Amino acid sequence: MYHLVRLLNGADILALELKEHGVSWISTLCGNGLNPFYLACKKAGIRLIDTHNEQAAAYMADAYGRLTGTIGVCAVSSGVAHSNALTGVANAYFDGGPMLLITGASAGYGSGRGVFQEYDQVALAAPICKFARCVYRIGDLRFLIREALRIAMSGRPGPVHLTIPLEIMESEYEEYELKSAKPLSSVIALQRRQSPSLDPKIISEAARMIIEAEKPIIVAGSGVFYSGGQKPLMLLSEAGAIPVVIPIWDRGCIERSHPNFLGVIGAASGEPRLLEDADLIIMVGARVDYRVGFLKPPKVREDASIMRIDMDPSSLMQGVSSDLAILASPDMALNKIAEELKSKGIHKHRKWLNDARERWRRFRARWVEREPPESTLTGWHIVKAIRPILTEDTIFLIDGGNIGQWAHMILADHYPSRWLTCGASAVVGWGLPGAMAARLAYPKNPVLLLSGDGAFGFTLADLESAVRHNLPFVAVIANDSAWGIVASSQRSQYGEKGMISSRFGTIRFDSVAEALGARGVRINDVRELRSTIEDGFSSETPMVIDVPVSILSPTDVK
Repeated sequence: MYHLVRLLNGADILALELKEHGVSWISTLCGNGLNPFYLACKKAGIRLIDTHNEQAAAYMADAYGRLTGTIGVCAVSSGVAHSNALTGVANAYFDGGPMLLITGASAGYGSGRGVFQEYDQVALAAPICKFARCVYRIGDLRFLIREALRIAMSGRPGPVHLTIPLEIMESEYEEYELKSAKPLSSVIALQRRQSPSLDPKIISEAARMIIEAEKPIIVAGSGVFYSGGQKPLMLLSEAGAIPVVIPIWDRGCIERSHPNFLGVIGAASGEPRLLEDADLIIMVGARVDYRVGFLKPPKVREDASIMRIDMDPSSLMQGVSSDLAILASPDMALNKIAEELKSKGIHKHRKWLNDARERWRRFRARWVEREPPESTLTGWHIVKAIRPILTEDTIFLIDGGNIGQWAHMILADHYPSRWLTCGASAVVGWGLPGAMAARLAYPKNPVLLLSGDGAFGFTLADLESAVRHNLPFVAVIANDSAWGIVASSQRSQYGEKGMISSRFGTIRFDSVAEALGARGVRINDVRELRSTIEDGFSSETPMVIDVPVSILSPTDVK
């Protein structure tokens, strides 16, 4: 039976719904249409983290969603603010990360009369969102919020958007509904339990394909992380003696060093010959794109079989047709197939696995086992120095092309979920707000950001936001005064004179950090790096460590 409970305005309904779905903070930049929502968040006990630009706010929500697998929420004002925020939305779209962008709008938005900052915000967001709507009636607000959150977290996760005009935020609504929303976690758990494709015949067919293959390989994408499939992935790998690779920039799912994990594929610095020789490619929660050569010759064999496991129906035939498509949560499917293989005692792939391991060892040796021929510091030295600091408690973020390539080569014996990269978009500049989001997600863990100087400059002003909101982290900046990965490529192809529009002047990031209220340190001796980072971990203020390096990428090492 329904009866009148209370009188709320739209902003209150929005804030209370978000709170009920577990949202404890929202990244934002103030402006048109947001004031009522801010007041409602304050009443609901939702923390507001305000930034200096909308990109940073959106990157925070994106990074939080990709780190935790739960919804990140960002609120910005209308017009160009909405356009700015779409950079973070695009990142979530590429990577399959759950986030909600709330955009304000003037009263009368959608009338076509030219109200302040009026343009079709929904149409602009729609191509990179799973769900995008404008709320035109206060009575639709609760339904659209719940629908947006459900869609963001279901199937392959992704970004969603709501434009909410000012009159909706301010309109009062007689609240009759007593029934609470189901928490998002219970909705996702229900979807997994109802996974339709775990028919024993399908599991048997998957096991048969693996048994009959001579050289199987598992390509584990972000879907493994989002389904909680880290342990089942390695159970299958061990049961079938199958090597595992991850497309570069996908979410990590190798929590500890494991001999069956053979690094990332699709990196600019290359990879050993693995996909090319495999006769069965098992794509688990992974996209078919340039990183896997579109699963077409010459990157894969003409006669290679393709098995795909995904909880999103639209992903099962994305890019190429599959010989076997399993619609299921990856964690459940991997477990079932591993059990089937264990019961049959399969050992025939040991030779292939050992051969693949040796190929990977030889490939990495030129970076891991010898120092680059440079008289000054390089990314190699930085990554080597921070490796001992990356404990199981450390939340590690990598932002930048050149330094990112070094990290993926040198640290590639594992790739845990507590590490975060740009994602499949390959964007740079998200790292500083990402570190702020990491501090919010894991308040008791040390947070380390490894960034290139070009990438760090994108959102540099938000160091002040991190200081103001008491979100400490340590940022190590590989400062080569260039877009290093581009400059290195230009030099190798065209010589020094061909390094065009890829270098800039000296920036003392340590001095800038001090000016913005953070701690700044400059290091010229890499032996000082570890102790300086550890000192920063114990600080209540963000620390920026500026490390001058030469322009050298992994592709320069022959």
